[in-house]
Amino acid sequence: MTTPPGIADIHAAAARLSGLIVETPLIESQELNKRFGARILFKPETLQRTGSFKFRGAYNKLSSLSEAERSRGVVAFSSGNHAQGVAASAAMFGVKAVIAMPADAPAMKVGNVRKMGAEVVPFDRFRDDRMAVVRPYIEKGMVLVPPFDDPAIIAGQGTIGLELMRQARALGIGLDAVIVPCGGGGLSSGISVAVKDASPDTAVWAVEPEHFDDTRRSLAAGTRVSNEPGHDSICDALLTAEPGVITFEINRRNLAGAIAVSDQAAAQAMRDAMAYLKLVVEPGGCVGLAALSSGEIELSGKNVAVVLSGGNVDFGTYAGIMAAA
Repeated sequence: MTTPPGIADIHAAAARLSGLIVETPLIESQELNKRFGARILFKPETLQRTGSFKFRGAYNKLSSLSEAERSRGVVAFSSGNHAQGVAASAAMFGVKAVIAMPADAPAMKVGNVRKMGAEVVPFDRFRDDRMAVVRPYIEKGMVLVPPFDDPAIIAGQGTIGLELMRQARALGIGLDAVIVPCGGGGLSSGISVAVKDASPDTAVWAVEPEHFDDTRRSLAAGTRVSNEPGHDSICDALLTAEPGVITFEINRRNLAGAIAVSDQAAAQAMRDAMAYLKLVVEPGGCVGLAALSSGEIELSGKNVAVVLSGGNVDFGTYAGIMAAA
């Protein structure tokens, strides 16, 4: 297995990203604090470049490549947020990017990737092997930029952990828990490294969509397990088949646990984010907020940070969820 990234790698990623990313703030709602009996600080990566945290890891990965590697172009597979991060990073370096995207990916995400100059190759997320789709491009010499299971990607996402721990300290707050959305585990693993370095006693929780809780079940089994086929979710950004090799090794050591939330809970969290935080958050980006109502995390009197990982949602989808309140 490739060596997992450490805190030094995350600090190096932060240096590469300095001046290029938005240092997203910590915000809170007195109404939500009252509801949960805790002080809840939200880290809105919805405000990040390309509308999600994914730019951090993608840019750090491209920065780690040699000029010769970048000159051959990059290829990736993604439902949308990683795709936009890779496309934006490739455009900044002036290199060709090919992105394999599910045919049912949100139209806004597909359109944004094309606007950034990347070529989009559609595939069926339920029938096609993503690696088989991108393999011809790799064989031509293009460099694969994985969505999560890569040390440079994980280190880039870990810069969120550096920021939120520093911001909490500036507020005079010691965090009892940090709650993070989880697909393949790149975000949760990277953040957990930074959080545990700054505060070993702070619990880090991953949150997944119901029926796509591969990290939760893998933690229980002590080994990586896959999701059962035949399910779907509105949380399109988190629908990975199984945890990554590197990400699971980190998460196995660092996480307090993982929580699965329903689509209904994610939709309610989106409505709460709009009502109380004045933020548009996509379904997968809101699962951490949804987990606050799960009863699985002790909240009473605690200081808790919740990462809102992305806000790239089609207007029609968003309007439909808001109207269903």
